[in-house]
Amino acid sequence: MSRYRPPTTPGSKYITPEGAKRLRDELDRLWLDERPRVTIAVSEAAAQGDRSENAEYTYGKKRLHEIDRRVRFLRKRLEGMVIVDTVATAGGARRDPDRVYFGAWVQLEHSTGDLRWYRLVGPDEFDMAADYISMDSPLGRGLLGKRLDDEITVPLPSGADTVTIVAVQYGQTPRPPERS
Repeated sequence: MSRYRPPTTPGSKYITPEGAKRLRDELDRLWLDERPRVTIAVSEAAAQGDRSENAEYTYGKKRLHEIDRRVRFLRKRLEGMVIVDTVATAGGARRDPDRVYFGAWVQLEHSTGDLRWYRLVGPDEFDMAADYISMDSPLGRGLLGKRLDDEITVPLPSGADTVTIVAVQYGQTPRPPERS
């Protein structure tokens, strides 16, 4: 059995301003706070003598490796990011407020009758909250460009599900739709 893993398809390079801030804050915290603290702990553990049986030294070096790997990933990922302002576009108005674009809050009605809000975000921020979905996911790809009251069939492992777009909103938090 080999250790070869085929290369993964890179995710979309779009991110909301909030997501970019979160990634930059994580990078700053790792590089400016945690790494210097762990480096000091490792150097103190190394000064104690025999490193082969020094658990503090061994675990500290492993933690430094983890921090460095994450810092490299964050720097490389942030390097090519396109930050999309979801509130306004050029000219101050969205092209079509009833159409689903990146960063939109979308209220979907599932085939079971459940209503739920989702936000369409990039692959680097969909884990921030349960109601964030990646634009690269099957549901996210199906929603992009659709309009209010469109129906979308989404393939799921348990079978296809049909969802209807009930409301589309841009901004920080969703508000209840005005339905007649």
